[in-house]
Amino acid sequence: MMLRSVSVAALMLCAAPARADFTLHVLHVNDLHSRIESVNKFDSTCDAATEAKSECFGGVARLYTQVNALRDQIRAGGGHVIVLDAGDQFQGSLMYTTYKGAVEAEMMARIGFDAMAVGNHEFDDGPDGLKAFLDKVKFPVISGNLDLSRSNTLNGLVKPHAVLDVGGEKIGLVSALTTDTVEISSPGAAVIFQNEIDSLRADVAELTAQGVTKIIALNHVGITKDMEIAAAVPGLDAVVGGHSHTLMSNTAKGAMAYPAMVGAVPVVQAYAYSKYLGHLVLTFDNAGNVTQATGDTILLDASVVPDAALLARVAELAGPIAELKARVVAQTDVEIGADRALCRAQECAMGNLIADAMLARVKDQGIEIAIQNGGGIRAAIDAGPVTMGEVLTVLPFQNTLSTFRVTGATIVAALENGVAKVEEGAGRFLQVAGMTYAYDKAQPAGSRVSDVMVGGAPIDPAKLYGVVSNNYVRGGGDGYAMFRDAQDVYDFGPDLADVTADYLAANAPYIPRIDGRITVK
Repeated sequence: MMLRSVSVAALMLCAAPARADFTLHVLHVNDLHSRIESVNKFDSTCDAATEAKSECFGGVARLYTQVNALRDQIRAGGGHVIVLDAGDQFQGSLMYTTYKGAVEAEMMARIGFDAMAVGNHEFDDGPDGLKAFLDKVKFPVISGNLDLSRSNTLNGLVKPHAVLDVGGEKIGLVSALTTDTVEISSPGAAVIFQNEIDSLRADVAELTAQGVTKIIALNHVGITKDMEIAAAVPGLDAVVGGHSHTLMSNTAKGAMAYPAMVGAVPVVQAYAYSKYLGHLVLTFDNAGNVTQATGDTILLDASVVPDAALLARVAELAGPIAELKARVVAQTDVEIGADRALCRAQECAMGNLIADAMLARVKDQGIEIAIQNGGGIRAAIDAGPVTMGEVLTVLPFQNTLSTFRVTGATIVAALENGVAKVEEGAGRFLQVAGMTYAYDKAQPAGSRVSDVMVGGAPIDPAKLYGVVSNNYVRGGGDGYAMFRDAQDVYDFGPDLADVTADYLAANAPYIPRIDGRITVK
């Protein structure tokens, strides 16, 4: 077993002579997205050949090794440690598709998490899907800005905050979930969202009144909102976040510094997909004020040896889906790129593939336009044989093709919605086929889109156009409420992953392309 250490100095704090200050080690992850197995450099499930070449990362067996080695070392030195998850354990691999959260609950229990924030994807199978997970875990799952009083399913199961007893000290945890969840997932009408900052202020005040002086926000709102929260909520000592998949590191090129300081409040995040473990070291004085915040993220690469027993359990769980995953459906000689930042801000190769595949499937039905939300694109595909497992990692949501008719004016409104939150990297950004458009993010939201062309001609605001998308977008997800009242709706087409796999097979070897469908001014 090999331990990847953040810094000798951080761990030496555990062995320092006793003093009045209290040092807390916070180990944290976020946005694992059901990466129970290890992942490759494209964040897809790693295969045996790549693992044999020591080119895989993460997976719960590696995470188990790293968490337990660090936790044992810290405690052996008399230190104090907690393990936190900032949400989105659900959705993203066949492990979730097959077992619907049961595997995630089992692995979190084995690793020994102390608390978890609710992420938006925890609602992907509705409140019932989240309840099934909550019934299996013993640690607190929190989200303070959810009013669940009207929910017969979740009321009382998700707590607004939690207090952990760590070495005789009370550590308060508060939490907020992005209010966009009503648009990007399926919480249902009975789950009421409140303003994140207002609810956090109230929860911090409540814990402070109870005598809790050390309070951490465990959020799932994204790095931009986390920075706002750190500045706006008095009494917070640290913010541990998720949702934006932000890489923070003091060694990785192009990463944000770890931690990012907002005044005296450290803000941290640890990318996604089990690839990194965050290690934040907080030193508190007697009054509960943070006097020092250090640490870094730890890359869980091949030097971290997966726990053998847990690896065997993962292999057992993977057995029933191995044949499907291994089936080769196509060939590509070039990587099909799906960088998260690109697919949520500009034309990307994977977006073009998916949109082309949708349009090709229904072109004989009078459909002219295909649109795919960038947030539904979850991984790239490397060069070589393409397996069904890879396609399902790219498109894990079991969305079906939806066809419908709307006016050109509605399509333009949809494009405006797609670019309205491009600065935040929102998943509503639209990849397209059969049309082109331009946008200028320097303009105010709602007035950014221009030069919309369909089939080479300017879009006609009054004309009805045939559109294909996925059932999530057609049903109003990601802010596309304008599609709920579309005409000639059919939401029950084939699975989007199957459509994409069939298109790859029909066009093998597939050559990815960028051809100017989206212009960024």
